[in-house]
Amino acid sequence: MNDQAQELRNLIRHRANSAEKPTRILAVTSGKGGVGKSNFTLNFALTLQKKGFKVLVFDADIGLANIDVLMGISPKYNLYHLLKKEKTIWDIIHKGYNDLQFIAGGSGFNDLIRLSEEQLDYFQEQIGQLNGHADFIIFDTGAGLSKETLKFIVAAQETIVVTTPEPTSITDAYAIIKMVNSMDYDIRFRLVVNRVTDWREGRQTAEKISMVAKQFLNLDIPTIGYVLDDAAVSKAVKKQVPFTVAFPSSGASKSIYDLTDDFIANQRPADMSSGAVKGFLNRMIKLLK
Repeated sequence: MNDQAQELRNLIRHRANSAEKPTRILAVTSGKGGVGKSNFTLNFALTLQKKGFKVLVFDADIGLANIDVLMGISPKYNLYHLLKKEKTIWDIIHKGYNDLQFIAGGSGFNDLIRLSEEQLDYFQEQIGQLNGHADFIIFDTGAGLSKETLKFIVAAQETIVVTTPEPTSITDAYAIIKMVNSMDYDIRFRLVVNRVTDWREGRQTAEKISMVAKQFLNLDIPTIGYVLDDAAVSKAVKKQVPFTVAFPSSGASKSIYDLTDDFIANQRPADMSSGAVKGFLNRMIKLLK
C-alpha cells in the first residue's frame, strides 16, 4: 500500500512539472442529513492538502450549504454569480483554513437545470478551466437523492457515501446506493462510517452495507475508514474551526489522518487523469440537456 501511495505521489510530482497535471474528482454524499457529511468533507480535504495534495472543495449542497459556516467565513460570491455571468470561476474561488480553496454553495445549483444554451456554454467553459488546477476536486453534495445530487454522483469519478452506525443512517445509505444502481449508472462507491464508538463498530456497520450490496446489487463497496465519535468535533463546530485544525490530537482527527492515508494508498495512478474535469463536464452536460 505504501508503494502505491508513493507511486501516486511520484506521478503527480512528475506531471506537475509538465503540461499534464492529474486530477481526481470525488463526490461526497449521504442517505440522510445529520451524519456529519460536510464536516467529514472539509477535514478530509484539509488532511489531503496537509499530505501535499492541492485540493478544491465545491459546496454543492443545495439549501444547506455550510462548508463556509464550518470555517466561519462569509464568501462574497458563489456559483450563482458564475451562472449569471457576473463573475468568472476564479472570482468565486475562496480560501479557508490552511489556504484550502473552496467554492461556496448557494441557490445557483437550482439554476443548473434551467440554463439556457448560452449559460450552459459559459458554465462549461469556466469549469473547464479547473482542469489540472488541483489534484483533487471534491463536491460536497446534498443528502438524499435529489436531481442535483444525482448529477454530481454520476459525473464524478468516485462517490464517497458517509453513514453512521444508526440503523436509519445505514438504511438510507444503502437506499441511495440502490437507487443510483437501479438507474444503470456505473458508479464507484466507497464508504466512510462516521461517529463510531470504536473500530469494531465501524467495521460491523460497513459490513452490513457491503454484504447487502453484494448480495442484492452485486456491488463491491470498499470502506475507506471510520471516524471516532468525539466531543472535539462539536466543540470545533461551535468555534467555526475545522476539528483537525482546532484539535489536531483528538480521536476524530487521528481517525481522519489514518483514513486519508488509506485512501491515498488505495488510489491507483490510473485513477488520476489529466482529462478528469473534461470527463466530468461531458457527463454533467449530458444530464443537464
